[in-house]
Formats: sequence, C-alpha cells, structure tokens
Amino acid sequence: MRWQGGGWRRDRCLPGVSEGGGSPVQREARGTAGSGRWISNVPTRSPGLISVCPRVPGLSSPMALYRIRQYEDGDYEAVRTMFGRGIMEHTPAAFIYMLKCPQAQLLFLGLFLAVLAASGSLLVSLLALLLGLTGGWFCSRSLWTDYVQQSLRNDLLDIRRTYLEAADSCLWVAEAEGSVVGMVGAVLPDDPSESGHALELKRMSVGREHRGRGIGRALCRTVIRFAQEHGYSAVVLSTSMVHYSAQQLYESMGFRRVLVRSPSLLESFLQFSLFYYRYEVPGSR
Repeated sequence: MRWQGGGWRRDRCLPGVSEGGGSPVQREARGTAGSGRWISNVPTRSPGLISVCPRVPGLSSPMALYRIRQYEDGDYEAVRTMFGRGIMEHTPAAFIYMLKCPQAQLLFLGLFLAVLAASGSLLVSLLALLLGLTGGWFCSRSLWTDYVQQSLRNDLLDIRRTYLEAADSCLWVAEAEGSVVGMVGAVLPDDPSESGHALELKRMSVGREHRGRGIGRALCRTVIRFAQEHGYSAVVLSTSMVHYSAQQLYESMGFRRVLVRSPSLLESFLQFSLFYYRYEVPGSR
C-alpha cells in the first residue's frame, strides 16, 4: 500500500497472480497482498525467497520477515531451547484443566475434610488444601519437565543423525533477523501400520513473540510439501488436549482428529489425553 494522489493505493505484492485463479496458496497470498503487512507465510520453491509488502507510514514496525530453511548445526542450542520453552508453556493450562477435573476436585475435597475432621481447625484445613494445590502444580509441571528431558535425550540429542541423515526425515527452522523463531520436523512414524504411507510432523514450535504471523502455517505446509514430494499419502501428528492454538492451526489446514488416547494411568485418571491428527496429502502417488 502506498500514498498517492491524496489517498492510499493498493500495490500488488505478488506479480503474476490473477484475480480469480491460482492455487490455494496463491489465493491466500492474494488475500494478504496489499494489506500493508509484510508477507512472510507464502511458501516458494526458492529457499529463502520471501515476498514483501511495503511499510505503511505512521504505523508501528511491520511484521518481521522470515524464511524457512533446513536446520544447520549452528541452530542446535536455539532449537533445543525453543522446544523446551514451548512445551513448558503448557503447564498453566494443564494445571487449570486438572483443577476442573471431577476426580481431582474430589481428591482435594477429601483432603480438606480429612484434615478438618482430624484437627478441628478450619485454618489448618485450608493450609493443607493450599499445600495440596501447590503439590498438584509441581506434579503437573514435572510431567512436562520429564517430557522435555526425555525428548532432549532422544531425537533432539543428535539432531543431524535423527533428522538429516535418516531416510525421508528433515528438520526446518524459521529464521527472522538472524534468529531462529520457529521449528518443525518430519520423521518416519513409530506406528508400523503407517510405514510407507505417512510421515510424522514433530516438534512444531514458534516463539511466543512471533506467533500470529503465519509462521506455524508455513512450517506445516513445508512438511506437507516434503511428504508429497517423497511420495507419502498422509502426514500424521499428535498434540496435547490443552494445546488449543495448535489444534486450531492443524484443523484449519485440513487435519482430521482420528484418535484420542491417554499416555499413562495417571493421565487417564485425570482424563488428560493426546489428540492424534491425520492429513491426506492431495495428489500423492
């Protein structure tokens, strides 16, 4: 968008995209073109190529440009740190969900009544309840911490071997202003029934300050395109039930929820589940 003749004129940011035609990606890009935002979520065949719209005078700094590129060894610490921070952000949502669970509420109520009956003191009972809630917080946090540590010791310990040297696997990062702001991986799924048919999308994460800019969608499309180019008919993934923004992203891109499962007895007791999604790759051979 530019100022001309006493008013704002809409500029075309993506030359060659017609008004009515084009692929879904082109149509999405066309809808963004001329909006005064920097377009950075349009995948291209040329690595690092990013289309931009000009700045709008008088507005705050525009959306940071980014590019999707393959992981490099220099990204090691940034990728591991981003993954850990992204996972630990789920702790408050998981704790709130636990408090809403009827089983947990009965446990805390039982604790309160038991201490009240034993001590006869309302103050002591409230203190015991507070200690119980604090213990529940740390228990919830420890589940996420254990998951992060397990992941850092597994596929994120030797990233090059897991994602770049293994067959039909890759890890990409989103880079903006010289920093890693997002990541996603593609690997062969553990489920033997999916062998030869699907790739698994893993380790999707976008830095909090860079969300809402289409980076997650661009990373997701990168995995889908990678699966299509390697002859796979589907992309599968799993995410926690409290990762609401991820669920919205995947469902908006055509992923279908195909399974709901609790990974442990404790999480089953608390009715905490993982959601499993599947995307059918169009035009796969």
